Amino acid sequence: MSWLLGNRGAAQRSGIITVLDVGSSKVSCIIAKLLPDENMRALPHRTHRIRVVGIGHQKSQGVKSGVVVDLDRAEQAIRLAVDAAERMAGLTVDSLIVNVSAGRIRSETSTATINLGGHEVANADIARVLLAGARQALRAEREVVHSLAVGFSLDLERGIRDPRGMMGDTLGVDMHVVTADAVPLRNLELCINRAHLSVERMVATPYASGLAALVDDEAEMGAACIDMGGGTTTMSVFVEGKFVHADAIPVGGNHVTMDLARGLSIRLDDAERLKVMHGSALPASAADDREMVSVQPIGGDEMDEPLQVPRSVMTRVVRARVEETLELVRDRLNRSGYGALVGRRVVLTGGASQLAGLPEAARRLLGRNVRLGRPLGVAGLPEAAKGAAFAAPVGLLIYPQVAEFESRAAAKGGLFMRSTGTGGRFQRVGQWLRDSF
Repeated sequence: MSWLLGNRGAAQRSGIITVLDVGSSKVSCIIAKLLPDENMRALPHRTHRIRVVGIGHQKSQGVKSGVVVDLDRAEQAIRLAVDAAERMAGLTVDSLIVNVSAGRIRSETSTATINLGGHEVANADIARVLLAGARQALRAEREVVHSLAVGFSLDLERGIRDPRGMMGDTLGVDMHVVTADAVPLRNLELCINRAHLSVERMVATPYASGLAALVDDEAEMGAACIDMGGGTTTMSVFVEGKFVHADAIPVGGNHVTMDLARGLSIRLDDAERLKVMHGSALPASAADDREMVSVQPIGGDEMDEPLQVPRSVMTRVVRARVEETLELVRDRLNRSGYGALVGRRVVLTGGASQLAGLPEAARRLLGRNVRLGRPLGVAGLPEAAKGAAFAAPVGLLIYPQVAEFESRAAAKGGLFMRSTGTGGRFQRVGQWLRDSF
């Protein structure tokens, strides 16, 4: 984050990183090369350029609201996505970074202090105080996903961004700790392990989406990134360049599809097609009352004449669910205590955010400036992957560049660094990134 400073003059090296986005609508695997670059000032936290060398995506199976509900089907979708990316990149993947949107993601704040005895603050002291803060957030059947320093203090002097090299008697830290239910995380990891792959790290989806879609000024002044996926809508808040809050709501684009299928008595595949082609979050107009849409009733014979339904009927169904979701987001954001710090800056990402009229509906209901986000600063993405739906997997590619303190604390304490990928690609990438600072 912005408090993570270091020696940028050190020799920088290239590396390969693999990420996996297991969503309710699609499973995406991206293999990319990270190349040294010192000219990424417009984008937060970037020390390296990202060039995609392999990508594969598959319709998700066996995943509902981000939770694995069928191991066999989910494993098959993961295998197919990873295999396609491997073939395109011409290499074999053994471990990867994975996003998490399940498990009732929750943000907590904690404060911890350690005694320095008057000596200079070293990296080992920062690791100790971060670990002490993370332990406070542990609960039964909950697991720490991220443990991030919001700010440090020395002898009660607060607001210190990087205390390394400073002297004092007491080092304190204000922590932002993201936790999730342990069981959904374990089942996701089990599913990936069954595909003969290991999980190097799990990253909260809203954090990844924010890293990919926010520009530096937004992250610094305060902004919210709302990732609207198929089964879940997640939210992240960035203030002063730091990730300070996360939340998740188990409602997404698939719920709009289900409402259409039920309301019009049509198959789910037909409902999804209608949503993409004709769906809108804008109020129905007089023209919508006159425009008719053909729908094939569920259980009907293909030889039967399709029913003609006014587009306005479909628009009312879509709009009701979209407004309900945005109202939930608004209420969660206001209850978080960060609503005022976010100001008027909101960025929408995720596949469901691409619904026609959704940014306009969000502006009205959230009362803020809203823009549609997309992955920034990544070369080699195919045209189909340059939209808001691929913000989370691109954010996973950025994550190792911001994880120095977090990964060190985790490796020492064993709280949230997963053992399945020990010595794997993330550790190697993390090491050369640390050498770069």
